[in-house]
Amino acid sequence: MGKDKLTISDIAEALGVSKTTVSRALSGKGRISKATIDKVNDYVQQHHYQPYGGTDKALAFRKTHNIAVTWSGDYELVEMPYFQNVLTGIVEVMSDEGYDVMISLIVNDHIENLKRVVDKGKIDGVILTRTLVNDIPSRYLKNSGMPFVCIGSSDDKDVIQIDNDHFEACRELTSALIHQGHKRIALIGGSSNHIITKTRYGGFVKAFHDAGVTLDTSIIFLDINTDKRISDILSYLLTVDVDCLICMDDTYALRVIDICKNEHIRISEDLRIASFYNSTLLSGMEPAVTSLDFNDRNLGAVAARTLLQKIKGGDVQNRMLKTYEVMLRESTRRVDKF
Repeated sequence: MGKDKLTISDIAEALGVSKTTVSRALSGKGRISKATIDKVNDYVQQHHYQPYGGTDKALAFRKTHNIAVTWSGDYELVEMPYFQNVLTGIVEVMSDEGYDVMISLIVNDHIENLKRVVDKGKIDGVILTRTLVNDIPSRYLKNSGMPFVCIGSSDDKDVIQIDNDHFEACRELTSALIHQGHKRIALIGGSSNHIITKTRYGGFVKAFHDAGVTLDTSIIFLDINTDKRISDILSYLLTVDVDCLICMDDTYALRVIDICKNEHIRISEDLRIASFYNSTLLSGMEPAVTSLDFNDRNLGAVAARTLLQKIKGGDVQNRMLKTYEVMLRESTRRVDKF
């Protein structure tokens, strides 16, 4: 081949194997036969390739000192504080290590932007900031051999996952509300194709199971994506005597609060609300909103350190962070109605 920048794709094509196989052979990790490992290593040696720095065997390309962080095209503007905090943690860690961070936009299932920077060898690794049930970006990165980690949980046990413990946090907040006497709790949220939705819902259900309280599934509303639908749900909930409404995140909490203001629904007096996620967008709300407060800056920093270790060929493990706090506030306080 006669070039010193030998890529995983080059080796895979020449040997007639997958890029994943080449990546595993070079890193020495994963289920792969000794014969295949020897074949890959022999090819690399025959073509006089020396990995970056002469010692790093984990990657078959020269370091760019760039990483990509994915940004989902369906993020709403109100989700920006979360991404900003995560990105701040990532950039702080990467900057200290001499790395630059580029943003790669993913719109629905279209990953052309991500594929371009990977296939052209512009980056050394990727941090995915969202996990899906049908996770096309994750599958592509696995097949490419590119080191990557996910912020969030995944059903794929071969994917390195860095996440806040949303299951336990949501279970804890729901349990606290049940303990306060809120037995009929409604839930409203977004896409059930998002792993985070499944995880938060799982924690919510577990709290009812632990408390021995029957969960009324008729007041559970997922895959809700319009203000008109939210308004209709609020009108319905006011007629069926619910104790509290939990919003899956601050996005839904804000939309619920705005609709309540427009329709003269008094929070606490007419409808108690809570959120499974807190952000600066909820600060200053009156009454203050019961919510879960996560350290997203730390989440980004841990993901960055994990990716760096993986790029260097080190052993990495999933991390479930418990840096959260349950904030019980006025929005779920019981108020006598007159």
